[in-house]
Amino acid sequence: MQIHNDIKAIAIGSFDGLHIAHKTLINKVDAIVIIERNGGYLTPGYKRSFHTDKLCCFYHFDKVKSLSPEAFVNKLKVDFPSLEKIVVGYDFHFGKGKAGNAEMLQALCDREVIVVDEVSIEGIPVHSRTIKAYLQEGKIEMANKLLGRRYCIDGEVIAGQGLGKKELVPTLNLHVDHYQLPLEGVYATRTKIGEEWLSSVSFLGHRVTTDGSYAVETHVIDKDIGEVSGTVSIEFVSFIRENQKFYGLDVLKKQIQDDIGIAKKIV
Repeated sequence: MQIHNDIKAIAIGSFDGLHIAHKTLINKVDAIVIIERNGGYLTPGYKRSFHTDKLCCFYHFDKVKSLSPEAFVNKLKVDFPSLEKIVVGYDFHFGKGKAGNAEMLQALCDREVIVVDEVSIEGIPVHSRTIKAYLQEGKIEMANKLLGRRYCIDGEVIAGQGLGKKELVPTLNLHVDHYQLPLEGVYATRTKIGEEWLSSVSFLGHRVTTDGSYAVETHVIDKDIGEVSGTVSIEFVSFIRENQKFYGLDVLKKQIQDDIGIAKKIV
């Protein structure tokens, strides 16, 4: 069913992360057309809309990947009947086999097409893949700089080992889907519970000292948060240390206290 709209200017792309370079496109338009895939995202699915005030329209990649460049442009004209302007990045590709590029879009479309040049920060080109690489290396500050905000994930609170509250420090254990997770280790973070952001220290990785399972857990600093359920968000501020094995819970507990002390100074 065709939905009528009077959108005149759109930007097209995957917009994973809604980073600084994406904002240079988005600032020129009324709405953004997001080519959606699944998994491994800086910002999965509809959560991109949390980082922009522009209308977000989604095309799933599986639905458009077989379209020829001509068919893709025709789809845009049908879906946006008032369309006057399209904004894309210099490396934009579209159509089956990525046959179309920004130049072809200009040739096929009888609307204004604006191609935005590459954006760099401190000499580093801003791309989602670059931000992911920094996250995988634990270089949170640089990833955040390219994003233009702190990297954030969310997950559902689940039952943990039960060791934290009894033997170490109380933590919230999260089940996280679809996000690109940073390097295994300990981070200074901020944790959102309800509508409140709280200083925290978070661990993600395999529990090599205890059961070896993968975990994402966060400890809220100097605050009794009681029982928590539902969705919790974590903002990554700074990397503290890599994941490591400790021989005994007493040694691990001392290290956790040291981590908390470092996180307090940072956040």
